[in-house]
Amino acid sequence: MTAKYEPVDSPDETTIFPYHDLTPPTTGDVYRARRRIEGHLPRTPLVRSEPLSAEFDADVYLKREDTLPTGAFKVRGGVNLLSQLDDSFSEPGVIAASTGNHGQSIAYAGRTFEIPVTIVVPEGANRTKVTAMERLGAAVLFSGSEFDDARTRAEALAAEEGYRYVHSANEPALVAGVGTAGLEVVEDLPDVDYVFCPVGGGSSAAGYCLTTGALADATVIGAQSEAAPAMHRAWAEGDLTPHDRMETFAEGMATRTPFALTTALLGAHLDDFRLVSESSLRRAIRDLLARDTIVAEGASAASVAAMRQLADELVGKTVALPISGRNLDLEKLPSASELAERR
Repeated sequence: MTAKYEPVDSPDETTIFPYHDLTPPTTGDVYRARRRIEGHLPRTPLVRSEPLSAEFDADVYLKREDTLPTGAFKVRGGVNLLSQLDDSFSEPGVIAASTGNHGQSIAYAGRTFEIPVTIVVPEGANRTKVTAMERLGAAVLFSGSEFDDARTRAEALAAEEGYRYVHSANEPALVAGVGTAGLEVVEDLPDVDYVFCPVGGGSSAAGYCLTTGALADATVIGAQSEAAPAMHRAWAEGDLTPHDRMETFAEGMATRTPFALTTALLGAHLDDFRLVSESSLRRAIRDLLARDTIVAEGASAASVAAMRQLADELVGKTVALPISGRNLDLEKLPSASELAERR
């Protein structure tokens, strides 16, 4: 018989269950995560961007997380978490809410470890990402108009059906897993001065704080759309209540609700946090495609947009930024005329 779990008191507006441990991971946990995932995922390249290096008069390197099997960084966390899944969840499986990349991560890990996966997505979810989840064997359910609607449904189903709910950010194993990218940056570029990282739920930026920040003393700067600033407000003010604004086209940052675990890590370790405009995200997508021939989704492009706010500080510095995801909705792909304007 499948065990059922009732929600417990949560430090934020999301649901957590007794099996959720919100103890922040450490740099040591990131190293342990690498041992778990290295047989399942390739190391990703760190490549110098000549166009960005010329623009900023700096040495700018791109951490190509888009080359991972799901096209995004989150799969590192999914593999780390599901590799340790309690046997009691082997039959019911796991459930998660996602706008795309988190869902693909869990679907990929579920297929790897033969664990059933259900993903709840909003009605307007990126269809390319939905198809990818289904191809990886996940059952995909649609609920609501935005991520937080899908999240609420997934949380309810976890309680009703006994699934193991894989939270989008309140999961130390997810943060430790995605942090393994930062270990690779430190090893390949030990003199890194700055890391610019997109923030949706905050797991990636938290992982870089535990690695490039802790080990290389790099300045780690987060970037989020001003049209969906929930995590930024949480970092700046300690306010974990849902934000009334969530209008970004970049689904990787499209949440109203900040998350307690990653907010705590960013509050303790993140050096700066920048809000960027929607137009600057679109410009960065176009520039990465036109100049570096890289398809970057909106959340990924936030790093470039934030760099442009701090251009004077970066002269002569060594900078790393993750290309966190390539899964751009085709409707958001720049046209040939738009690209020509950026050349």
